[in-house]
Amino acid sequence: MDLTVATVRRARLVPLATLMACSLLLAACGDKKETTASQTAAKVNKDEITVHQINFVLQQQRGLRPEQADAASRQILERLIDQELAVQQADALKLDRDPRVVQQLEAVKREVLARAYAEKVGEAASRPTPEDIKAYYDANPALFAERRVYSLQELRIEAPADQVGALRERLQASKNINEFVEFLRGAGLRFNANQAVRAAEQLPLASLKAFAQMKDGQAVFNAAPNGAVVIVLAGSRSQPVGEEQARPAIEQFLLNQRKRELLEQDRKRLRADATVQYVGKFAEGAPPAAEAASAPAESGLPSLAPAGEAAMPPAAPASAGLDPADISKGLGLK
Repeated sequence: MDLTVATVRRARLVPLATLMACSLLLAACGDKKETTASQTAAKVNKDEITVHQINFVLQQQRGLRPEQADAASRQILERLIDQELAVQQADALKLDRDPRVVQQLEAVKREVLARAYAEKVGEAASRPTPEDIKAYYDANPALFAERRVYSLQELRIEAPADQVGALRERLQASKNINEFVEFLRGAGLRFNANQAVRAAEQLPLASLKAFAQMKDGQAVFNAAPNGAVVIVLAGSRSQPVGEEQARPAIEQFLLNQRKRELLEQDRKRLRADATVQYVGKFAEGAPPAAEAASAPAESGLPSLAPAGEAAMPPAAPASAGLDPADISKGLGLK
């Protein structure tokens, strides 16, 4: 088959167990395959695999080029055949009656239905206008017009809480990061050192403004639950992004933000209208009926890095934002 290694790997991203769970869920709910309105791709004993099933899996493959679709479809069909054989054996063994399987099927059903409802609510979100996109671009120069790519060095230090203040002072008094590291070793403090390259959009938005104000060689100190985290800006390079290039990412970000706001409003409405009664040990310290956990905020935009530049997860610090007062002016690392 004329199929690249990347395509094969993408096709394998759909675990057999997940496919089996979905098939068992449909069987448990009494849904039968409707083959009259679809094309048959293969017959496995008395059952059929349809083109619709293949296309559904294909839709989950990201970055698949049109010329790879045919070869990927054949790979997916082979996996669906293996899946169908396993499902038929599970039916023969009446595994759909196993309490653990029933519980898993119900969990999958609940997750699919909840996700479908969330998508339905999100459909009401209005798309950002060109004016909205330009306003966001102009309001965030550190992400776009003044975008930088940061080379960061991170130290995660294990220390008692009563030593964190002294560590902060020692960092500010150090001439460079190597001197501070030697102090940590001499004091017998355990630490882990890491290096990473992060584009502006890969940093937490709450911390980006502080990072944008840092100069090469400066460091930031943050207290952590079991010690402290020190991040040194070893170097940076300017890599601005024009408005036209940033437009798709900004539009998607703002649209997702509006969808999250609609979902949060709907969640609060459902909570207010529902009767929720905590029972047993969960009744102790239960939140008020009107109180609910806040939805997690998105940390940044989709990657704006040029093709071929690896995307990386958001960098530490773990806190929501960096206090500019914590930026050390004493380090001169070059």
